[in-house]
Amino acid sequence: MPLVTTTEMFKKAYEGGYAIGAFNVNNMEIIQGITDACAENNSPVILQVSKGARAYANHTYLMKLVEAATVNYPDLPIALHLDHGPDFETCKACIDGGFTSVMIDGSSLPFEENIELSRKVVEYAHAHGVVVEAELGTLAGIEDDVVVEAGDASYTKPEEVEEFVTRTGCDSLAIAIGTSHGAYKFKPGTNPQLRFDVLEEVSRRLPGFPIVLHGASSVPQEFVEKINQFGGAMSGAIGVPEDQLRQAAQSAVCKINIDSDIRLAITASVREYLAEHPDHFDPRQYLKPARQAVKDMVTHKLVNVLGSNDRI
Repeated sequence: MPLVTTTEMFKKAYEGGYAIGAFNVNNMEIIQGITDACAENNSPVILQVSKGARAYANHTYLMKLVEAATVNYPDLPIALHLDHGPDFETCKACIDGGFTSVMIDGSSLPFEENIELSRKVVEYAHAHGVVVEAELGTLAGIEDDVVVEAGDASYTKPEEVEEFVTRTGCDSLAIAIGTSHGAYKFKPGTNPQLRFDVLEEVSRRLPGFPIVLHGASSVPQEFVEKINQFGGAMSGAIGVPEDQLRQAAQSAVCKINIDSDIRLAITASVREYLAEHPDHFDPRQYLKPARQAVKDMVTHKLVNVLGSNDRI
């Protein structure tokens, strides 16, 4: 099956009360672990590439790795998405280069400028059969080149969403309801709570329209503990509770970005393996269990958080 857009994925997810997992990819092992899990669990998937990933791995290498996944799993619906496109030029390069979905992130801009930029990307993307995700509201935290101080974060204003979607023509909308980028989302001892009142009001104003959550990794503590056990120093890394993500997936949220859990799973696995096998030096030896760790983590998300298993 060739790469698909998210249009049909989101329609089915909205009607079925589940969300599609959007997982950031950087190399072969990550792509293999994700797609192995999705194929075994009959789950559609969005493979995401950030500006940083394109700089690290090169656009052509990433495209060929994703192409290999479509050949290996011809019946698996896979969308290839640009995560946090910073400008029109980056979005255009990805559209021209084979992506089926792009995000234009104008959330840090004034409302009118965000609309203008998003509409420009939408017009180009739609002319090339590509769908567009835009964003209203600003998430705190750090992910690749996206750095937002906590004091600069802001919840999405529900009263703005109808005008924004109408004037931009975007196909999905990322909103800010209390999630945060990176592994250090919340302070130890706090009780993270998503703003479901904001989500409900946005959904009421945009009936049937797919909503996206960024910064929604749960930062599993078993990974944090293992990283620290084998030489790491990740004190105070806390994520979004999985029960709240499941609740969001049962509403209008059709796409949930898992932005840190894959990196934590890989790092924990590699640290453990090298500590237990200090004489090993072949990357295949420690990347094989790391790939399995990604697969296991993604399987858990598909079944217990997203609810997207057995949807193909």
